[in-house]
Amino acid sequence: MTSALFQPIKLGNLALKNRIVMPPMTRSRATQPGNVPNDLMAEYYSQRASAGLIISEGTQISALGQGYAWTPGIYSPEQIAGWKKVTTAVHNKGGVMFSQLWHVGRVSHPDNTGGVQPISSSALKAENVKVFVDDGKQEPGFVDVVMPREMTKADIKAVVEEYRQAALNAMEAGFDGVELHAANGYLINQFIDSEANNRTDEYGGSIENRLRFLGEVVAALVDAVGADRVGVRLAPLTSLNGTVDATPVETYTAAAALLDTYHIVYLHIAEVDWDDAPDTPISFKKALRDAFHGVLIFAGRYNAEKAEKALNDGLADMIGFGRPFVSNPDLPNRMKHGYPLAEHVPETLFGGAEKGLTDYPEYHQ
Repeated sequence: MTSALFQPIKLGNLALKNRIVMPPMTRSRATQPGNVPNDLMAEYYSQRASAGLIISEGTQISALGQGYAWTPGIYSPEQIAGWKKVTTAVHNKGGVMFSQLWHVGRVSHPDNTGGVQPISSSALKAENVKVFVDDGKQEPGFVDVVMPREMTKADIKAVVEEYRQAALNAMEAGFDGVELHAANGYLINQFIDSEANNRTDEYGGSIENRLRFLGEVVAALVDAVGADRVGVRLAPLTSLNGTVDATPVETYTAAAALLDTYHIVYLHIAEVDWDDAPDTPISFKKALRDAFHGVLIFAGRYNAEKAEKALNDGLADMIGFGRPFVSNPDLPNRMKHGYPLAEHVPETLFGGAEKGLTDYPEYHQ
């Protein structure tokens, strides 16, 4: 039933054992103070090392890049050492792991950024968007995001350099590569999508201009660690965190073509995944496939059958399964044998300790 999912695939110089991706999922369990990855996170990821590729939860590249309480960073020596524990544990189980590099831009609050006003492409507040802060309790407290400051040219240059350094730090921490988070309404997405960007300089207006920041960051990552260690995640049709584009098919087909010129190793498309969301049009998936010639990953509402069809139809090379990986550490084995999948407990997704993170069992007949 799921033979295509279990075919090996080359990802740059890496040989992956299957086409199943554990995509990035925020879990908010980094050690405080300092947002340091820890032994618990090492256990969580190593339990799931049977995925062909693991992509870490979003990992902020700077203190100002943080949007939510308790998420891990990759800019301090302690954070790098913490991630080294994680990658070592995953590699010891035969896994392959990329670090997702994250800057949230305006999707934040001064409580999460050391009191500093968040930055964005433009001074436009994300409407009806909340983030969680540490309010001194074990459970996250939710607050409205604040008005961001429009980035200057100097800010843009500085953030590009933070991305470059974060990629180097990821290599030092033992990751096999990095994924640029350019999706879901975060900083790079705030430049790409027309309704979140009202700049009048070379970073705003036309599609080419709105993609400029994405291109500059990708160029820095490729220069730092090599194109075969760089992937990018985009979310063309989502309106998460208040970013909307007027012509998403045109914009994101152009983004895929731009990324193809950098010869990055993969393009990861986050499809809309809420229950009554529309499917991504097949014509758009074909346009992305035509524009981008590296490994193409899709994620969002896939089960084994739907994934198999996408692979067999040539629309995708790998498929990400998010929430199923939360509650099924042995997801590939369950898919291979048709074993039932466990449901995750939503209340334990963010914050806390072992409960809802490392205590989901493997399937035993």
